[in-house]
Amino acid sequence: MPRLYYNILLWLLLPYIFIHLLWRGRKQPEYRQRIPERFGLYETPAPIRPVLWLHTVSVGETRAAVTLVQALQRDYPNHHILLTHTTPTGMAMSEQLFGDSVHRVYLPYDYPFAVQRFLEHFRPKLGVLLETEIWPNLIHHCHECRIPMLLLNARLSERSAAGYARFGGLTSAALAELAGVAAQTFDDATRLGRLGAREVSVMGNLKFEIVPPDAQRELGHQLRELFGASRRVFLAASTREGEEALLLAELAKLTETDLLTVIVPRHPQRFDEVAALIERYGLRYQRRSANQPIAADTQVVLGDSMGEMFAYYEACDLAFIGGSLLEFGGQNLLEACAVGKPVLLGLHTYNFTQAAQQAVAAGAAERVKDANQLLERVNQLRDDSAALAAMGEQGKAFVIAHRGATAKALTLIAELIA
Repeated sequence: MPRLYYNILLWLLLPYIFIHLLWRGRKQPEYRQRIPERFGLYETPAPIRPVLWLHTVSVGETRAAVTLVQALQRDYPNHHILLTHTTPTGMAMSEQLFGDSVHRVYLPYDYPFAVQRFLEHFRPKLGVLLETEIWPNLIHHCHECRIPMLLLNARLSERSAAGYARFGGLTSAALAELAGVAAQTFDDATRLGRLGAREVSVMGNLKFEIVPPDAQRELGHQLRELFGASRRVFLAASTREGEEALLLAELAKLTETDLLTVIVPRHPQRFDEVAALIERYGLRYQRRSANQPIAADTQVVLGDSMGEMFAYYEACDLAFIGGSLLEFGGQNLLEACAVGKPVLLGLHTYNFTQAAQQAVAAGAAERVKDANQLLERVNQLRDDSAALAAMGEQGKAFVIAHRGATAKALTLIAELIA
């Protein structure tokens, strides 16, 4: 009965889905493309070889999957890797990272007819959902078709767990039909178990596995030349709506010209919006997309490019991780740590609770309560080369010490494939 009510609700929401796609398409035309795929209709033929399927929702999940995808390609050369995404940015990141070595499409919405078409078209031997993706119809139809489905790298905050608990019957039925669940932390595993997941194991976090690509590091060196080697570079990475205004208000108070701030909004559709904000605060800025040397009096660089986050980290002296000044739950801080850059965080990091706590405890990151304290700390650290170097080294050591999630994921996958 819970799934019946769920399906009725889905049908009632169908008109909204088209409105949503058209609305998002105003700023991101990609949302108006490949719409049939979102309903299980695919123009491209399915791969001939057996298919191993991973669902990586957007940019973060796709980046996290890099080592797992590479390991699967190495260990199962006779299989084809299918990546499904929900967002155009996830699709673009997949293309940048893997090129033609994988097949990529949009995952259909969770309508029974769309899910059935998807499974009949690709006939995967195994499915992997990364992080917290619980789609009742998708999981149920995989179970009915005897396609083992794993939930890997799973994370579930107290807030999300409370939300899922409101639909306990639907959630527990879906979790019970999974072939396996591997959580990032013991706390995540406990919360998933309370919701109905069976035999949940702890695998760690795939995001610790990320190794900065050589091409991105080289691009980072080129960016640093454009920024100017003599200036300190402060990176505000993956900022969310409302945070840029807080940062810009503080930057407008500064009189020093030897600090260059690089702001990279989390969502590309907001690039022009943030550019207008910078102009409103009267700050001199340049766009990264112009690919021009940065003038000595430029105060802000708008990072309006896709797929260059590792390069931005390589090019900076210290980084603030966005989504944490306001209540967005934070973004991935491990990429900055892996590059060996000091990290500053706001108070709101519930999406990465354990990683943030461990990074702070390791001396790789520090917390600030607001934008004013953030800029104060930036000004203190930028002239302290020893502190910057020490935090950077602690960050690299912290990431290396927590690797191993890929090997655990491969063990679970191998058991099901066998």
